[in-house]
Amino acid sequence: MWIKRQKKLRSAGVLGLNERNVSYISRYNKRENFPLVDNKLKTKKAATAVNLPVPELLGVIESPAQLKQLPALLKDQQSFVIKPARGSGGKGILVVSRRAGEQFFKPSGALLTHGAIRHYVSNILSGVYSLGGKPDVAFIETLVVGDQLLGKYSHEGLPDIRIIVFKGFPVMAMLRCPTSDSDGKANLHQGAVGVGLDIARGTALTAVQNDDIISHHPDTGVKFSDLAIPDWPQLLKLAGHCHDFTALGYLGCDIVLDKDRGPLILEVNARPGLFIQIASGIGLRPRLQTIENLAQRDWHVDERIDYALSHFSANPSK
Repeated sequence: MWIKRQKKLRSAGVLGLNERNVSYISRYNKRENFPLVDNKLKTKKAATAVNLPVPELLGVIESPAQLKQLPALLKDQQSFVIKPARGSGGKGILVVSRRAGEQFFKPSGALLTHGAIRHYVSNILSGVYSLGGKPDVAFIETLVVGDQLLGKYSHEGLPDIRIIVFKGFPVMAMLRCPTSDSDGKANLHQGAVGVGLDIARGTALTAVQNDDIISHHPDTGVKFSDLAIPDWPQLLKLAGHCHDFTALGYLGCDIVLDKDRGPLILEVNARPGLFIQIASGIGLRPRLQTIENLAQRDWHVDERIDYALSHFSANPSK
């Protein structure tokens, strides 16, 4: 029965974990390029260096001795986000959505004091949230205020767009929508909704929560069938540029839409998960093989985006 299931998945073009690791990550991602994307602060600085938009950096805390600088860094900030540079799976991210004097509040309304924030940053520095538990660096950035159009597809948190990029070509995408189950985080494993997106149009394909196909957001009640991402080609181009500045052949680019600044690169992942196939109802392998079979030449980012738009539609007849 297991063999039949594996054959069925393979015939549907579904990429498995082992094949992803061996045939794509190990083959197309050089090990010396991993540190750039495994460290979110380095990724942010590298993107900024080539004029790609990211949330504004407000400050960095690199050691316990620098914790005394925290009040000065937060003095004029009404809202902000604190992140571990080497965090994984969305762990260790503290979001402060407003303040009243010396009191700070999470999006849920939970109260934070200066002492609580200092303790949180101290935990980041000690490696509580980092890959392998190694000592880390904390950085503070502006809070992205989400685009109203996507806000209705989210509960409390900020929805983000994951785009899989292979050799600079966007091949698959999904919107990750926070829910009450996921505590306002765009974490699929905690109960966020994954909505597959048509690469050619930026429109919704299938919405999945906890492996169940759903039609409406569980908290806001909004239909996913009406979803359409604005300025879609621009987002694909940003994702394509992530290949250019990281030199990674196979990656996941996470993008958010800020109501004032537009699309911003949140982070780049050298080992993107495979749930995107479930959300899209499409296997990755055929698209990856299509790119592998293309003529080997220096494709400009605009050419790569045009190719994806014209070849990877989920509904070619439309």
